[in-house]
Amino acid sequence: MEFKDYYGILGVEPDADDKAIKSAYRKLARQYHPDVSSDDDAERKFKEVSEAYHALKDPEKRAEYDRLRQYRQGGGGFEPPPGWQGFRSGAGGGGGETRFEDDGAFSDFFESIFGGGFGRRAGPRAGRDLEVEMPLFLEDTVADTRKQIRVGERTLNVTIPAGTGDNERIRLKGQGGPGADGGESGDLYLRVRLVPHPLFDVDGHDLIVTVPVAPWEAALGGKVSVPTLSGRISVTVPADSQNGRRLRLRGKGLNGKKGAGDLYAVLKVVMPDRNDERSQALWRQLAEHSGFDPRADWE
Repeated sequence: MEFKDYYGILGVEPDADDKAIKSAYRKLARQYHPDVSSDDDAERKFKEVSEAYHALKDPEKRAEYDRLRQYRQGGGGFEPPPGWQGFRSGAGGGGGETRFEDDGAFSDFFESIFGGGFGRRAGPRAGRDLEVEMPLFLEDTVADTRKQIRVGERTLNVTIPAGTGDNERIRLKGQGGPGADGGESGDLYLRVRLVPHPLFDVDGHDLIVTVPVAPWEAALGGKVSVPTLSGRISVTVPADSQNGRRLRLRGKGLNGKKGAGDLYAVLKVVMPDRNDERSQALWRQLAEHSGFDPRADWE
């Protein structure tokens, strides 16, 4: 079984922090998303990136992977070190089921490290269930969305209901593995994975977007244009707003079974890149007039 370099797949160093790993995943997931990429190998690369991120974002999984990686670099090869608990031998041995290739699940390498394994069938009856990852843009959750998915040699047209959230499963009855000796086919489960968005962070059904504002907009207030999943809207910035202030936009988050979440616009005060002499004079005049000391509460 081939060893996978998850750090190399994401293009980060082994000592990268969680923020760097998440940033690399967001960039690559967007780049190789099958709906937008022109790369002939985009689907495989997207799965590799997703698998690497799921292995490294979890501290326990990452520690387990790092232990095996260090053992391998020390000359131990891919075989697990003595006393290894998380490792399971690969598929195909001991009478286990043969893996359904290209079914969208993680690789044998991932399953073997983190204890996935493959269960035995009780007998030649019903076909086995399959699970396929379904990447979904946030924009696709606003209304029902039709998607094409490829399972083995089959292409299926599937409707993703509006409001479907991250990690939810959609069951397609009878679309799994074929049964044996007249048994029923198994089911196919679509595991929804929301693709990282370049603007919005997701918190449950709420969305968070950073809104840059000029110092005078924060001080004087005014109207700013804020993006939402359904288009831009005008939002009032209250006068005397502090950096980091959160403005709540009700119902502008992700749809859900119990209604839509909210969108939080977080203000980020941004200074001009450079100031001419007149602008500097105005800043000096403001400093002299205001008598404001931002560090007055330090002591």
